[in-house]
Amino acid sequence: MEIEIVTLSRQGGRNYNEDVHGHWHDERYVACLVADGAGGHGGGDVAAATARSSVLGGFSATPGLDEFTLRTLVEQANRDVVARQAEGGKLAGMRSTVVFAAIDLESQALAWVHSGDSRAYLFRGGAIVARTTDHSLVQQMVAGGMLDEEGARLHPQRNMLLSALGSVEEAPDITVSDRMRLMPGDVLLLCSDGVWEPLGDECLVDTLHASRTPSQWTEQLDAQIKAHAKPGYDNYTALTLWVIPDDVDDATRLMPAVEEETMPAAIEANEKPAD
Repeated sequence: MEIEIVTLSRQGGRNYNEDVHGHWHDERYVACLVADGAGGHGGGDVAAATARSSVLGGFSATPGLDEFTLRTLVEQANRDVVARQAEGGKLAGMRSTVVFAAIDLESQALAWVHSGDSRAYLFRGGAIVARTTDHSLVQQMVAGGMLDEEGARLHPQRNMLLSALGSVEEAPDITVSDRMRLMPGDVLLLCSDGVWEPLGDECLVDTLHASRTPSQWTEQLDAQIKAHAKPGYDNYTALTLWVIPDDVDDATRLMPAVEEETMPAAIEANEKPAD
């Protein structure tokens, strides 16, 4: 199984970028993450980077796709963000969403875990076959039949989260998926709300159909976000992972992520192709 990863992260209409992304792999496992920080410059970006280091570092030490492993990773990341909050100042109120996906190349299986409204999508045959469910006020309204997905995407309270890392008094909501079969031609997208909110699921599908490579797709996403976004629009980050069919000879395997210098050293040291 050959994997290609391409990433995109921009500050959008903001003064700084509080999103982070990262990935790690060895001969058997591939792990990917996107985190979206909140709390102001010096806060949200630290929370997101703390979550990335905690989750990817924890997974590299004890990889696995079972629910206990994935849930424990996010629970520990929450504790690590809370510990940094204790430093006070700009860090006191910082928070971060997180979405993390793990692939077992040996069994060709995928599972993901998330808290907040950063999303994971699995595309098969150009269609969305699985997607995370946001921990947000508008998602509760969708579940209650008060809004549809499009109405939720445009709702003025769409940014009100019910869960994020950095929760002290109450543990964050953490949702772990079932194990899913991963097949040649499948596409995985992890993204912050700065991607899915201005575009919607239909645009994600349309741009995927118009793209032959992960690089083309991220370019299309970048262009569409800039075309649809309003002034002062949010940071946006996308990590795309394509499972390359056997009959494709020119696949680039595990391309280095954007902003590689921000990756934890332990992750950089393991940067090598996975087949």
